[in-house]
Amino acid sequence: MSADTYPTKTLLLGAAGQLGSELVPLLSARSEVVAVTRDRLDLSQPKQLRGLVEDVRPDAIVNAAAYTAVDKAEAEPDLARAVNADAPTALAAYARDAGIPLLHVSTDYVFDGSKGSPYREDDPTGPLGIYGATKLAGERGIRATCDRYGIVRTAWVYGSRGKSNFVKTMLRLGKDREELRVVCDQIGSPTWTGDLARAIAELLPHLNDRDRAGIYHCTNSGVASWYDFAVAIFEEARVLGFPLKIEGVRAIATHEYPTPAKRPAYSVLDGEKLAGLLGDRLPHWRISLRQMLREF
Repeated sequence: MSADTYPTKTLLLGAAGQLGSELVPLLSARSEVVAVTRDRLDLSQPKQLRGLVEDVRPDAIVNAAAYTAVDKAEAEPDLARAVNADAPTALAAYARDAGIPLLHVSTDYVFDGSKGSPYREDDPTGPLGIYGATKLAGERGIRATCDRYGIVRTAWVYGSRGKSNFVKTMLRLGKDREELRVVCDQIGSPTWTGDLARAIAELLPHLNDRDRAGIYHCTNSGVASWYDFAVAIFEEARVLGFPLKIEGVRAIATHEYPTPAKRPAYSVLDGEKLAGLLGDRLPHWRISLRQMLREF
C-alpha cells in the first residue's frame, strides 16, 4: 500500500465508544472496517490481540479503545496499564511484523499542566496520575516497537454517542438542579468526537509514509475552563429548547472539588503540526458544541 492510499481493510478497536462509533461510518466509507467492541475483545488481556489481528489480517489498525476512568485508575493501576500500555504495545508489534500502520489515540493528561502555553508534540511530558502515566507508557511502547504509527493526542472529548461525558452530565444535572459548581482553574480545549473522528480518518492514509509517523495533537480550536464550557453548554442548550431548570453556574477552584487523581491545570494542545498536514485546523469548540447539541 503506497503513501496516501486508503487501507483496504481497517481493524477498529473501541468501536462502541463515543469516538469509535463516530469513526465506524467515516472509515467504512473508504475501507472495509472490522469494528471490534469490548464484547469481542478484552483489552485487559493483550495476549488475545495477536489471535484477533491474525484472523482479521488488516491493512491498518485504529485503536480508539482505552481505560479512561481517570479517578478509578488510581485504585486500578494494573488494569489501566494492561489496557492503556500493554495492549497498544502488542498492537504495535503486530503492525511492525505485518508492515502496516497503527493509529492510536492518546491524551493531554501526559502533561503536568505547568507550561502555561499550548503544548507541542515534542514538549516534555510529566503525567500527574495513573491514567496519564499509563497512556504515556502506551505511547512509548508504540514508538519503540514500530515505525508506521500515528499517536493522536486529544483532550476534553465529548460526543452524542457512546458513554457519558461532560456535556451529557451537565444536561442531565441541569434538568434537575438550579445551581451547579464547576471548576474554573483547569484550562483546555473541548473537543467534539465528530471533528476528531474526521481528522483521524484523514490522517490514517498518511501513515503509510514512515516520514509522517509520529505524534499529532488534535483538538478543537480555542480554549476554555470547565466553568466556561458548562456555561456555554447551558446557553446553547436553552437556544435549542432543551428542558433545563438550571439558573446559575458557580465557579469554584480545583481544591474545592477534590478528586482521587490530579488533573493538569493547563492542557491546551498546539495543533499546528496536524493542521499543516491536513490543510486546516478543527473549528472553534463553541461552533462544534452547537453542532453536537443539534444532533443530540
